[in-house]
Amino acid sequence: MIDSKTVQQLRTETGAGVMDCKRALEETKGDLEAARDLLRQKGLAAAAKRSGREAREGVVESYIHSGGRIGALVELSSETDFVARNPDFRELARNIAMQVAAMSPLVVSEDELTQDARAELLKEHGEEKKALDAAVLLRQPYIRDNSKTIGELVTAIAASTGENVQVRRFARFQLGEAA
Repeated sequence: MIDSKTVQQLRTETGAGVMDCKRALEETKGDLEAARDLLRQKGLAAAAKRSGREAREGVVESYIHSGGRIGALVELSSETDFVARNPDFRELARNIAMQVAAMSPLVVSEDELTQDARAELLKEHGEEKKALDAAVLLRQPYIRDNSKTIGELVTAIAASTGENVQVRRFARFQLGEAA
């Protein structure tokens, strides 16, 4: 028998539904860590299924670094405006804008890189993984928690909202730099 406190704890940590948490705990015989992993895997699978759905709603969020010399804009898309108005969704958009300002990625996803750009990155960074992690926003370790990537944060919000969520585009501005 799984107690309600454990179910509530898992729900708070993952954002998954009560019944999903209960089923995961039953499936893992009460192992909280294993249940968390199971929910994450199910969330990834569900998010992958939703990725083909159109995400035409969302927000454009900005971040201006203290001193006003660096700023970023991010378009984070969702399927409905209901999700776009969710405080967690808006916070994620702001955190991604902060990431863009701090880490200066070149593209949102790996498939946006041309062969020439890949070759240039490889020349600059030496190894391919390091080069892609630096250039691709979704592969970058999150600046506030290096154990997660930006892609994992986006997938987590997609799993918790039940919608397709995508970083559509971004722009980074720095005083004195040409566009």
